Amino acid sequence: MLQFPQAGPASPRVRAEASDATHRAELSAADLFAALWHALADILGTAAAATLLRRAAQRAAATSAELTALEITRVNLEYQYKVPVAWTEPSAQPPEALFLLVAELWKLLKDLTGSVVVNHLEHVTELRECGLVPPREPRS
Repeated sequence: MLQFPQAGPASPRVRAEASDATHRAELSAADLFAALWHALADILGTAAAATLLRRAAQRAAATSAELTALEITRVNLEYQYKVPVAWTEPSAQPPEALFLLVAELWKLLKDLTGSVVVNHLEHVTELRECGLVPPREPRS
């Protein structure tokens, strides 16, 4: 199990590491999940981040059985997660399961927070550059 670091200004370690284009291509799905976690926890807190990611994973698991291996648990007052084993290997393209997870998360966030949190997540470089950020819906 991996523990989520405390949210805060210094926590998005992955953001600083991903500034090099060569390194970005070497990010694993686990790194991208961590970047998503940090950005979500920075704005909503760790409990809400864990709850929303868990719910999004449950919804997306209907389409991708791989997401049943994603575990988000609370031990005492800290949250821990375990990503699917395949997510730990660096890859040029994130797995489809991660795209499905993010798509479900986006739906939840839009329903619960409107565009505020989604706009915040759209500024996470790693998520945007690997194509995990869903396209913006046209305004009506």
